[in-house]
Amino acid sequence: MDNPRVTYPQQRAESGTGDHPAPASPGGRYLLLLSLAALGVVYGDIGTSPLYAIRESFLKEHGVQPTTENVLGVLSLIFWSLLVVISVKYLIFILRADNRGEGGILALTSLVTPLGAVRPGGRWMLVVLGLFGTALLYGDGMITPAISVLSAVEGLEVATPFFEPYIIPITVAILVALFAFQSRGTAGVGRTFGPVTFVWFAALATLGTSHIVREPAVLVAANPLHAFRFFAENRWNAFLVLGSVFLVVTGGEALYADMGHFGRKPIRLAWFAVVLPALLLNYFGQGALLIRDPAALQNPFYRMAPSWAVLPVVLIATAATVIACQALISGAFSLTMQAVQLGYSPRVDIEHTSAREIGQIYIPGVNWALMTACIGLVLGFRSSSNLAAAYGVAVTTTMVVTSILFYVVARERWKWSLPAAIVLAGFFLAIDLAFWGANILKIPAGGWFPLVMGAIVFALMTTWKSGRQILARRMRAPSLPLEIFLRDMAEHPPLRVPGTAVYMYRDPEGTPRTLLHNLKHNRVLHERTVLLSVETEEVPYVPTSERAVIEALGNGFFQIVLRYGFMEDVDVPAALSAIKRDDLQFKPMETTYFLGRATLLATKRPGMAIWRKKLFAVMSRNAQSASAFFRLPPNRVVELGAQIEL
Repeated sequence: MDNPRVTYPQQRAESGTGDHPAPASPGGRYLLLLSLAALGVVYGDIGTSPLYAIRESFLKEHGVQPTTENVLGVLSLIFWSLLVVISVKYLIFILRADNRGEGGILALTSLVTPLGAVRPGGRWMLVVLGLFGTALLYGDGMITPAISVLSAVEGLEVATPFFEPYIIPITVAILVALFAFQSRGTAGVGRTFGPVTFVWFAALATLGTSHIVREPAVLVAANPLHAFRFFAENRWNAFLVLGSVFLVVTGGEALYADMGHFGRKPIRLAWFAVVLPALLLNYFGQGALLIRDPAALQNPFYRMAPSWAVLPVVLIATAATVIACQALISGAFSLTMQAVQLGYSPRVDIEHTSAREIGQIYIPGVNWALMTACIGLVLGFRSSSNLAAAYGVAVTTTMVVTSILFYVVARERWKWSLPAAIVLAGFFLAIDLAFWGANILKIPAGGWFPLVMGAIVFALMTTWKSGRQILARRMRAPSLPLEIFLRDMAEHPPLRVPGTAVYMYRDPEGTPRTLLHNLKHNRVLHERTVLLSVETEEVPYVPTSERAVIEALGNGFFQIVLRYGFMEDVDVPAALSAIKRDDLQFKPMETTYFLGRATLLATKRPGMAIWRKKLFAVMSRNAQSASAFFRLPPNRVVELGAQIEL
C-alpha cells in the first residue's frame, strides 16, 4: 500500500489535543532544562551570525565606508531587525500560529488550506507558496552548516597563519562529526549543546560589553533615526548593505520549524533572557571597536578579543557554529516527517529519539544528504564570504511566504478585523520584501544555489503528490464496488479458512485488488476479513481513543479506518491489537496482512509530463517499503503484484 491518503477535518490553531498534546506550558526545573536545550538546538544559527554579519555589511562592493555615522546606521538596522523580525514577528505572533504544537511553514500551510488541494480552484496558490517555501528551507539547511563552521574555523588564521592550508580539511572533518552525532536525537544533542551554547552567549556578551564601556556613545544606535539617516545618505549602497544585515535574522524560520521539539514557552524564555541581550551587546561591541579602529573591519569579531584570548575564542566559536547547524538540521527532520505524512514525500525511515518529547526525531536519509551537500558547498565556495553571497535568498523568500500565510491565519482562524490583519501583516511583509529585494541581487554571486535546490525539492514534492493522485485514479477506475462484492459473497460464499486477513487499501468504497486477486487464485477467504485503510489527518496528533473507526459488514467482513496525525508514526499492529471486540480480535500469529505491490509504467496517458511520471516511478521504487512504514511483522505479510500504467 502506498502512503495513507489525507482527509481534511476541522482544525484548531491552539496547542494540544487528546493523548498527544503539544509541549504545553512546562514549568519549574523542566522549563529551565527545555530552555537550555533550546539554546543549543533552536538558537545556534542566529547566535553565530556575529561572526560574519558586521564584516559582510562593510564589504568593498557595497561601497559603504566604516565611518562613525555608517557604523551607527548599520547597528541601528541590526537592532531593529532583531526586535521587529525575531522578537515581534516570530516570537510574539508567528509562534502562535501552530498546528496543535507543531510549527514550520508546512504546518502553517495546513492551517490555511487543505494540503491535498493542489489543483486549480480554491486556495491552491497558497498551498503552492507554502510548498515552495518549505522546499527553500532545505536549500538553506545545506548552506547554514557550511557557512557557520567555515566562518569559525577561519578564525584560526587570526590566531596564527600556520592553520591557513588546513581550514578546509578541518571544516570538512567537523561537519562529518556533526552529522554523525545526529543519531543521538534532538534530546541528546540539546543536553550536550545547550550548556556549550550558553557559554557562547556569555562570551558574546562579555566581548561586546568590554568594548561598549570604552565607547558608550555607540548605544545611541538604538535610535531608529540613525537607520533612516544611513539610507538617506547612502541610498542604493545602503540597500545593498541590507542584504548583509539580514544575516542577523536568518534563524527565524528554523526557530519556527523547531517549535515542536520544545514548545513555545521555552523558546521565548531563552530568547528574551539570554539570546537577545547577548546578541545586541556583541553587535554594539563590534560597532564600538570599528568606531575606534576601522582597520579591525577585516574580522571585527575576533579583533574584539585580546591577543591571549583569540585561540580560546576560536575554539568556543567553532563549537558554537557546529551547534548553529542544529536548528536547520532539526527543522529539516520535522519538515520531512510532515511531508511524508501529508503525502508530499515518499516514505522514509523516521526514528523517534525521545519518549517525552514526541517531536524529537532523526531521519538518516535526510541527515546524510545534508552532510554531502554541506561538504560540497565548502569545497566549492572555499570561504565564508563566498558562501555569504549564497545565504539569505532562500530564507527571505520563505519569510515573505510566511507573512502572507500569517495574514490568512489572522483573518480566518483568529478572527482579526480586516484593518488589524492588513496593518500588521503588511508591516511584516514590507520588511520581508525589503530584505528579499536586497538578497535577490546576490543570485549571480551564489544566491542561485538555494533557489536551484529549492526548485528541485519543490519538483520532487509536487511530482510525488500528483503521481499518487494519478495512481489512485488508475487503481480506482476498474475497482469493483464494495457493496456489489459483499452481496456476491453472501450469495456465493467461498471456502473460509481460520484466522484473520487484513487487506490494506485506500478507497473505502471499492474492493481491494489484493482481495480480488487472492480470491481468484486461491479461492478461499479467511473467517475474519478486514478491509483496512489508514488516513492522515491534518493535525499533528490524533487521540488513541479516536484512532480506530470500525464497521461490521456482515459475514465475517469488517471495515476499519485508522486515523493518525501528520507528526505520528503509523503502527498498524499496535493499533489493531488495542481493538477489543467479541467478534474481532487480532492475535499476532493468526493475522495475515495482504499488500499490493505495483510496478509503475510511465506512458503518454494524460496526467503528468512523461519525465515526471518516470521520476515518480523512480521515487516509488526507492521509497521505504509499506510493511516497514506500517510496522507490519515481515513473516505475516503477503504481497501481490500488479502492473499499472501512469
